[in-house]
Amino acid sequence: MHHPLVETDEMFIKKGKMTKNPFTMNKEELSAWETQADLNIRERLFAIGQPLVYKINDHFVAEYADGRVEEL
Repeated sequence: MHHPLVETDEMFIKKGKMTKNPFTMNKEELSAWETQADLNIRERLFAIGQPLVYKINDHFVAEYADGRVEEL
């Protein structure tokens, strides 16, 4: 079964920087890929002056490039 937003696995891999299809990655490869994706998102947000917003213990927080973390 394909994800509804991805027509084919091949299309998914050709649209970005992927070198291997995540649907065929083993557990270790998938974990490394997810870690790198998180780092890329953080870098992009900080580069445009936006905080990274996520949830900790049922509270949303905003993390800024200077290391500040503020509860929202």
